[in-house]
Amino acid sequence: MRSIFAGVFLFIFPLFTLMAQEATFLKGQIVDATNSSPLPGASIYWEDDISTGVVSDLDGFFEIKIGSFPRRLLISFIGYEKSVRVINQKDIEKGLKFFLNPEEMSLEEIIIQERRPDEQVRNLETGKATMPIATIKNIPALFGEVDLLRSLQLLPGVQTAGEGTGGLFVRGGSADQNLVQIDGAPVYNASHFFGFFSVFNPDALEKVDLYKGNMPASFGGRLSSLIDVSLREGNNKQLSGEGGIGTISSRFTLDGPLFSEKSTFAISARRTYADVFLALSSNPDVRENRLNFHDLSAKFAFLLGDKDKLTFSTYQGSDFLGLERSFGLGWSNFVNSMKWNHTISKDAYFDLDSYHSIYNYKIEFDDPENGFEWKNKLSETGLKAQWTWLRGENLQTYWGVHSQFYHFAPIALIPAPDSNIQQLDTNPKNGVLNNVFAGMTYEIAPKLSTEAGLRWGIFNQIGKGVDYTYEGGVPGPEIDIIDTTSYSTFENIKFYQGLEPRIAFRYLINEKFSIKTAYNRNFQYVQIASNSSAGLPIDRWILAGTYVPPIRSDQVSIGLFHNFDDNKWEFSVETYYKDFQNIIDLRNGASVLFTDNVETELLTGRGWAYGAEFLLRKNQGKTTGWLAYTYSRTWREIEGISRGQKYNPRYDRPNDITLVLNHEFSPAWSAGLTFVYTTGQAVSFPIGQYQSDRQNVPLYSDFRNEDRFPNYHRMDASITWKNPNKGRKWRGSWNASIYNLYGRKNPFAYSFEDVVNNDINYDSETDGPVTSVRPGIIMTYLFTFLPSITYNFEF
Repeated sequence: MRSIFAGVFLFIFPLFTLMAQEATFLKGQIVDATNSSPLPGASIYWEDDISTGVVSDLDGFFEIKIGSFPRRLLISFIGYEKSVRVINQKDIEKGLKFFLNPEEMSLEEIIIQERRPDEQVRNLETGKATMPIATIKNIPALFGEVDLLRSLQLLPGVQTAGEGTGGLFVRGGSADQNLVQIDGAPVYNASHFFGFFSVFNPDALEKVDLYKGNMPASFGGRLSSLIDVSLREGNNKQLSGEGGIGTISSRFTLDGPLFSEKSTFAISARRTYADVFLALSSNPDVRENRLNFHDLSAKFAFLLGDKDKLTFSTYQGSDFLGLERSFGLGWSNFVNSMKWNHTISKDAYFDLDSYHSIYNYKIEFDDPENGFEWKNKLSETGLKAQWTWLRGENLQTYWGVHSQFYHFAPIALIPAPDSNIQQLDTNPKNGVLNNVFAGMTYEIAPKLSTEAGLRWGIFNQIGKGVDYTYEGGVPGPEIDIIDTTSYSTFENIKFYQGLEPRIAFRYLINEKFSIKTAYNRNFQYVQIASNSSAGLPIDRWILAGTYVPPIRSDQVSIGLFHNFDDNKWEFSVETYYKDFQNIIDLRNGASVLFTDNVETELLTGRGWAYGAEFLLRKNQGKTTGWLAYTYSRTWREIEGISRGQKYNPRYDRPNDITLVLNHEFSPAWSAGLTFVYTTGQAVSFPIGQYQSDRQNVPLYSDFRNEDRFPNYHRMDASITWKNPNKGRKWRGSWNASIYNLYGRKNPFAYSFEDVVNNDINYDSETDGPVTSVRPGIIMTYLFTFLPSITYNFEF
């Protein structure tokens, strides 16, 4: 069946290319004459035919159809002087750059929309959301730090496991099923401070795209979503900077020309000073705690000529949390990527990407009898080549290859000198994933367009390493290992392959109303084995192999999209159904950190998720924002868990409501408000207790996650004062915000003492940082209302 599908695809692909009509186009870029920064949303049109006008994209580029010569081309942009240029035949052969000068009287700040007003109706993407950086910075902040991942949680279909945990859960997928990447390089843990912040400094970002539906065929390796983050480039005219001084951390970004106008740099740094405050405490127990994070990112861009551009991006960040020097957790990311963009001709392009991503994580436990240090590291190295060919206005095609090498290092377990902990010997895991992909976007008719793609992944688990053979052929904690096979470097251990088709259609009912549908299949060859299901930094990553097959997902989605009141308002509703095969979960009482035989702690089965997402958004006016509601369910069915019956993973939250509002009172004053309401996360509470070695041990039901935390809700508010841009070199602003405005005590965890059989009750409205809900049942919450203040600046 797969070979038939591939043959049909390869047969029809050239036909679509031949169907495209020959056309002549002029390409160019619109930039600011003062600093050469691109101008998105500029209007480009012919003086004698306004109806053929186009709008520049986020990088200022445009493409417009040409008829006879010579013709006068007009370029206009709000706040800039209009430009008129005569275009001749020779201009077609080269890319033109148009420099616009700011109007002398236009001193007020101009707010630029990062997308077309009718984009959600006209584009082909289902389940895609673009989060403007300006929107992220206007959302009320925790500890004065605006954050990308917490902003994405406000979109429909995106959920979190709660405060104090990292990771996003998109359309029923777990946290490890999201591909988070910086300039094409994957980031394996995108959180700081246990999920309170992400690794992304908002000042360093150019744009953020979230795909939770039909992912382009050029991306793969994860089941549920793609979070594509692009670092900003520096301007090539003058040195500039921005930053902020907040309650818990400070940040600074500097950018400008490097060597000449043909090269630029942008460097961003951020660090918390919570550890400084801890050291000043009069309480010696507090002084012994360690809490810090930092990150540093940079991007360098070089124009090698009219047709070539080279960029290099790098990111390094780390966290450490230590409690009274007895227990500590640490993790770090080091990511590098390089991209070469080459223009082959006016309608053909070539992109070559390479990257290397390293993730380290560790645990420290200082105890005379059971002390140890546990460390692990994984890395991914990749090379991706893609060709893009534009055939007229109606057809765009692309194809390429993507090779990935995974290396999971052996666990390093170092016992304390007098510890009872034994040395642990483990083996490395290595894998190679080679992908071939192709795709196209084609306008079949004026109202009907399609996007189709196919990705073929070929995976090999390879040596150096070992593979175990279990009695009966099925691994388990009580099953003996009857043989161990050693493999030399690059020797094949296990082979998998899979076709990943994607197809989407958009039908334009009218200029303001469209219907879209999509189907996509994805395979995932790396995943997390976690006890918490909440995205902790010490969760152990595992690679597909003999006993752990890759996960497969199939998703079908359909949506209605409508704009009204001259595109000031957007409304959309999307529904989806997703099927998972070979999904893993842990056995009851499993331990995955201190073993080389992780497969003995895992069980494999199936899962499914479905839901409906509603979004009402206002894009223009003094008041902007959105209201979103998501109904979703997530289920798993795995033999050996819940007696083989279906159950909910912890992140199943049927109802999710978010409200985001921003209001501009004047050019100097603005305010923001967010409200979040979600169903409590699914958990297992003990149903009783028993004694073992003179200690009370909680007794749990055979059925997993039958209980729930109380429903989660919270309101945040902020107010911002800034100096309007009157041509000053230094511009400052103040932001004051309150996180959890009405002091809701949302539970972080429960502990149990003297549990009475089948008599679990709790009350989430009691007082105190650690609250006894009833005798023997204790609820812990992290904080109530939390004010903060931040000073931001630009120069």
